Amino acid sequence: MNDSSILIRAHALARRYAMGKTFVDALGGVDLEIERGEFVALVGPSGSGKSTLLHLVGGLVRPTGGEIWVDGLELGRSSDSQLVAYRRDVLGFVFQSFNLMPVRSAAENVEVPLMLSRVPPKQRRERALNLLGQLGLRARADHKPSELSGGEQQRVAIARALANRPKLILADEPTGNLDSKTGSEIMALLQRLIRDEGLTLLLVTHDMQVASYADRIVHLLDGNIRMVEERPARPEPDLALR
Repeated sequence: MNDSSILIRAHALARRYAMGKTFVDALGGVDLEIERGEFVALVGPSGSGKSTLLHLVGGLVRPTGGEIWVDGLELGRSSDSQLVAYRRDVLGFVFQSFNLMPVRSAAENVEVPLMLSRVPPKQRRERALNLLGQLGLRARADHKPSELSGGEQQRVAIARALANRPKLILADEPTGNLDSKTGSEIMALLQRLIRDEGLTLLLVTHDMQVASYADRIVHLLDGNIRMVEERPARPEPDLALR
């Protein structure tokens, strides 16, 4: 993969699962390129292959056919240790259910990826507080998840995803557990962050309002890309972080 502007390249990418004596093709030979700094949404009904594609890009499952390259690494042929380093150093994950550690404060949750990277405690704390400050949560740094609203918890999760300065954010239904107003605030926040930080965002959603924030919308059905929709540029988001 020689084009430095391309962060993700999938060629004839396939994933087949065994279900008893039968096989299910969750992804059936997908070709897709995503540029650095691009925001792409994957949409489609349940079983369309969008989550499988996200998991393949995340190195969480291996392809059963084709190739998937991310940042110059061919994930299907990488060793387990290479994939661990890839997920630690290249990726940030944002989930629907937040996945915060309930016994840790907001700042401590943000520090977790930095602990895994063996960043010294003082630097971890400074990075966590800086990120929470950017997301309007500096005053909530010592609060546990149970003391935060759903929108605040998702902001903590976004801060955690940014902690190791990743190149690529993978978001799986990041607004699925939020009301529509809070979800719109989170999407505007993500849109601003990827622009300001020069990040790439690959997002799975069933909500076309959420998908409308993307530069491109990739529509999947039955494990194949049916349409790629280019989106007009959105106006600058007006973020009033609360």
